[in-house]
Amino acid sequence: MNKFCGALLIVFVVVGLNAQDVALPSDYRQHNLTEYNSSLLNPAFALDRNDPSSFAFWSRWQWQTVDGDPTSLFFNYSHSLNELSTAGLGFFQQNTEIFINTGIVANYAYNIPLSETASLGVGINILGFQQKLADQRFFIPNPIQTEITNDFIVQMAPGINVRIDKFSLGLSSENLMDYNISTNERNTSTDGRIFLALASYDFPVGILSSYENSVLRPTLYYKSIPGFDSQLGINALLSTNKFWTQLGYNSFYGISGGAGGRFFKRFSLGALVEFGVSNDLKGTDPTFELVTSYKLGPLSSEERYPQEELIVDEPVEPELTRSEKLAQREAQKEEERMAKLERQRQKDSIREATRLEQLAMEASKLEAQRKRDSLNFAKENAALAEAQAIAQQRKIDSTHAAKKAMEEALVLEQQRKQDSIAQVKLAEAEDARKEVVTPEKGERYEEVTKQGTLEPGYYLIANVFGTKRYFDAFMADLQKKGLTPGSFYRETNKYNYVFLARYDSISEARSARDSNFGGRYTEKTWIFRVVGE
Repeated sequence: MNKFCGALLIVFVVVGLNAQDVALPSDYRQHNLTEYNSSLLNPAFALDRNDPSSFAFWSRWQWQTVDGDPTSLFFNYSHSLNELSTAGLGFFQQNTEIFINTGIVANYAYNIPLSETASLGVGINILGFQQKLADQRFFIPNPIQTEITNDFIVQMAPGINVRIDKFSLGLSSENLMDYNISTNERNTSTDGRIFLALASYDFPVGILSSYENSVLRPTLYYKSIPGFDSQLGINALLSTNKFWTQLGYNSFYGISGGAGGRFFKRFSLGALVEFGVSNDLKGTDPTFELVTSYKLGPLSSEERYPQEELIVDEPVEPELTRSEKLAQREAQKEEERMAKLERQRQKDSIREATRLEQLAMEASKLEAQRKRDSLNFAKENAALAEAQAIAQQRKIDSTHAAKKAMEEALVLEQQRKQDSIAQVKLAEAEDARKEVVTPEKGERYEEVTKQGTLEPGYYLIANVFGTKRYFDAFMADLQKKGLTPGSFYRETNKYNYVFLARYDSISEARSARDSNFGGRYTEKTWIFRVVGE
């Protein structure tokens, strides 16, 4: 907040001194970067347009002569990690008229093959820079800000680029996310984002007989900058193995033209000039740009040994036309691209197999450790259970004697009660055996001293059978009725006696007979007594 207030004070002073100056947008003004350092335009362009691995330098003098300090400069190293990814590290400085930003840029880009002719490039620039006032002469101490402070800002700029054959469509943002570490807050508001959309197409062309790798790339772009009119632009790049030229137009900055040469197959040097054509920019100095690059690493076979016509005595085949040579060159490039993709797939397969093997080893180690932990846990639980069992046993042992004495006393008391009951039953049985029964009038009653192994008592007889077949049928019929009859056989008369129940007294037997066995058997019954010896 303090920084913002100080910036406002400077803006008011500058505007008051020169009310005719044109406000300069706060973007990086990198719209003319068509080849080298294109990762500043879109991070995904580091995959091809940066020409990795190489060092590259770009500087821009905005509306001024080249004898002054550049308003923008960018020094970058781009390195190819493999056939699908690149990384870069650079230094930059930018003068926005209000602030001077000085810091570093880290770049990473990765190419995702979608098909044989299509791919998706994704990239990101991470910028860390110090921001200070461009002109401290106009700073006036105030209660809000008493002294000049420099802020450190971190900024993230992502980008994507879709390639379909020779067509390319990119989208990027210079400040999608930013954070002021000095003030612990966002550096810009959510509506202060800068976006760029860009579309281009590569046309293979033939320039003279030796420039078979020439390409013409027209580009159309749209850029939105908060607080300013959106910029529309178009440029055309003609690139060969020996030189490149470009023409462009930007709706704000005007028209531009530049050219450059490639020397010793490694070093490149080019320059560009831009003129304002709008009424607002009339009277301003031209803008100048300078770009250089140096390629590192071994050269490709095409760069080291350019194809030349062989002079032989034998008749030579008819020379290919220019269009045929271009088609042949495109076919060779496609074969090389497919070969690179295949090599990268093999490398990815090896890395994936290694990764899976490492994961399997880690899983095996984790499983072994888990088993050891489980075993230790089980041992600890067993020891704890044993200690608890010992403590519990001690408690049991401490009360066991008292419980045992109590149980023995209860057993003795129970036995005494059972003995008393048995004695009472014996006495009752003896009294019953000695009971003299006088049959009632009309009552059927029979009495014997002993009948086989029958227990002494009074039996309620339901029927008597001399035939086994009728006896069995009668017993089955009673069981179907839900009764549980008993029977005995008398040798004296050769009859089977069927009884419903046995009673200890004549009164109980008579009560059962008179009640038709509790209403369960309505046929006639009579009483048979076994007295006992």
